[in-house]
Amino acid sequence: MDIASFFVQALNGLASASSLFLVAAGLSLIFGVTRIVNFAHGSFFMLGVYVAYSLVSHATPAVSSALSLVLGDAASQTAAYFLLLLCAALVTGALGALVEVMVLRRIYQAPELFQLLATFALALVIQDGTLWLWGAEDLLGPRAPGLSGAVDILGRRFPTYDLLLIATGPLVLAALWWCLQRTRFGVLVRAATQDREMLGALGVNPRHLFTAVFALGCALAGLGGALQLPREPAHLGLDMATIGDAFVVVVVGGMGSIPGAFVAALLIAEIKALCIAVGTVDVFGVSFAFSKLTLVAEFLVMAAVLMVRPWGLLGKPQSAPRASTEQEAPFALGGARTQRVWLLLGAALLALPLFTTESPYTLVLGIDLLIAALFAASLHFIMGPAGMHSFGHAAYFGVGAYAAALLVLRAGVSSEAALLLAPFVSALVAAPIAWFAVRLSGVYLAMLTLAFAQIVWSICFQWDDFTGGSNGITGVWPSAWLQDKSSYYWLTLVLVSASVYALRRVLMSPLGFALRASRDSVGRAEAMGLNVARVQWLGFVVAAGFAGLAGALFVFSKGSISPDVLGVSKSVDGLVMVLLGGVHTLIGPLVGAVTFTALQDSLARSTDYWRAVLGGSMLLMVLVFPQGIAGSVQSLWHRVRDEHASDERGVA
Repeated sequence: MDIASFFVQALNGLASASSLFLVAAGLSLIFGVTRIVNFAHGSFFMLGVYVAYSLVSHATPAVSSALSLVLGDAASQTAAYFLLLLCAALVTGALGALVEVMVLRRIYQAPELFQLLATFALALVIQDGTLWLWGAEDLLGPRAPGLSGAVDILGRRFPTYDLLLIATGPLVLAALWWCLQRTRFGVLVRAATQDREMLGALGVNPRHLFTAVFALGCALAGLGGALQLPREPAHLGLDMATIGDAFVVVVVGGMGSIPGAFVAALLIAEIKALCIAVGTVDVFGVSFAFSKLTLVAEFLVMAAVLMVRPWGLLGKPQSAPRASTEQEAPFALGGARTQRVWLLLGAALLALPLFTTESPYTLVLGIDLLIAALFAASLHFIMGPAGMHSFGHAAYFGVGAYAAALLVLRAGVSSEAALLLAPFVSALVAAPIAWFAVRLSGVYLAMLTLAFAQIVWSICFQWDDFTGGSNGITGVWPSAWLQDKSSYYWLTLVLVSASVYALRRVLMSPLGFALRASRDSVGRAEAMGLNVARVQWLGFVVAAGFAGLAGALFVFSKGSISPDVLGVSKSVDGLVMVLLGGVHTLIGPLVGAVTFTALQDSLARSTDYWRAVLGGSMLLMVLVFPQGIAGSVQSLWHRVRDEHASDERGVA
């Protein structure tokens, strides 16, 4: 490829960087002030595109005719077009303010992960709301008047509109810098970023500030979406496609750093553009397609940056975590009454196939619920006692599934042996990843796990000769005696029950208490002689192994596997299950897994807008049960028991 082509491709990267920066800047602002990891931020980008489409399609003639009195006919159309794009951003910002007042303001005191759950629920509601208003078809907006052509650059044609996008990023960066550095609003934002409690003590109403910042962040996301209208159609997948890239840019640049987001957006966009420009290269007779790296380039960059500079390029080092002041009851097995309840439940589950001969789907759903319970329990193992929040736990679920499938189809191993070997393969893959991950904490740890998970997903997605690529692997069935659904259900029940019990016993072993000590206070744990990194590494690997077993059970129950099971959505499902049930309870992940999977299954079969119903249900649960379903029930039971004991002492 010649120099001219490289230069034009670099300009394409700059245009993409501007749009990416607008979204990431809004996300960084919101996190810096509210400390909310806004999973719904990509939804506001999507809304910006849809709202811009509606405004431009229906209001352009009226606005253009009004402006023609001042600007003339030629300039009025262009001015009307961009004025309506700006209005779309303002509408999106107003919707963001409404969401903050109606929902997020009520959960600022909730744990950060529950705030993440609430924003994920909002993303589901917004997606189905968009589906209801605009339909499922892609909507391609009109090109910008006066900027629909192209210019010659070194003999290559380059879109005129993209030149405008290139200039937009630096202009927005300059405007944000002036706002944050030269205005009272900016002083308050910077103060809130440093110490929100002190800001409230000085008499500033943090509610109004939070609403303004959230609205500004959503408006920036909406502007980024609106500016994409001439470049790509509005469709329902924009939200999830955008939020992943935005998270990466914010983390690479440094959480809360607007200049960092700009630098990271430039870096990632240009690396992607360079991969496309290089194309396929032959090295010693081996062809390597650099263009395929565009699927995972940003995650490779994020992993490299976080391993060298854990706080991002222009971010600040995190302060040492404070010791936990919350008095949490230690994990313990239930008494005789609780054990009898478990035995009765186990007997009922064992007898389930005997009563479902007329409803074969019930057994299929039962197997799915059991696998989801094991997957959630394995994630809870590192989230609850260790405080390590993984956004990429599905990678080990998927590795276990692929390992079992390949062992059966390629190595000729029996399905029984594959079920035993798959967890060790997952643990082996997790071992080097965990070595890097446990050196980080908080959002940076979560994002590094996401980066590694996306790298694993990219390998499975593109290695056609070994993993089947995007088509996956089919024809993966268990041994003959397990092909009957009842037999496979009983095997799944036995393995899941044994695994969940083993995880619970480990939580009450020295390793479990060491994990909890490392979560509550790293300094105190190290002072007691614990090697915190080694303890957390071991916990991470154990959790990955059990997730791999869940994946192996999954592939034999379905008969096939595809890269989707390693995707971000599967990891988010696991997080939702754990949070929905309750992080600080032993039974929480099981309750959350059954509730989430059953709700998702029943709603998906009963309504086209099941995401909105599911998201609304999750929002209601977050507001009503801020500690999760099982956690809230447990707290209520302890409160009633203590009040009853107090009354008995009073009578005595």
